[in-house]
Amino acid sequence: MLARRPFLRVIAGVNLDFLHDPDARLRLLRFLVVGGTAYAVQWTAMKVLASRLRENVAFTLAFLCSSATHYCLNRFWALPSVRQDSWQQFAEYLGTVGISWVVNMLMFRLCRDVFKLGKLWSTAIAVPPSTLVVFLILNFRVFHR
Repeated sequence: MLARRPFLRVIAGVNLDFLHDPDARLRLLRFLVVGGTAYAVQWTAMKVLASRLRENVAFTLAFLCSSATHYCLNRFWALPSVRQDSWQQFAEYLGTVGISWVVNMLMFRLCRDVFKLGKLWSTAIAVPPSTLVVFLILNFRVFHR
């Protein structure tokens, strides 16, 4: 059955037919704007902190600043949710942040230790790999309608 589906219609077992819905496309666009904003916060924080702290600490603090920005903008603008269980939703978001941090830190260390890239380039490259996974988790679980 999977072989009949067009290329990219299914990614990691998730059916992407939802993107035919204009509301879903708007949510994705807003999510990408939020992601760009959160990325700018992370990059700026890393730039400020990198010369003052050990790089893993600086990266983690920059990531936390970015995550706080990301949560607020997604929760109240990009992926508004009518869920009433705010504490459960926040706990799910924190779990998603944990997954994102692991992916980001692994990519950051890979870029620094293996590819010998600078701190800011490594920060920049660390962000995109988790973006798709985070969007899917947030859109279909944490901030679902």
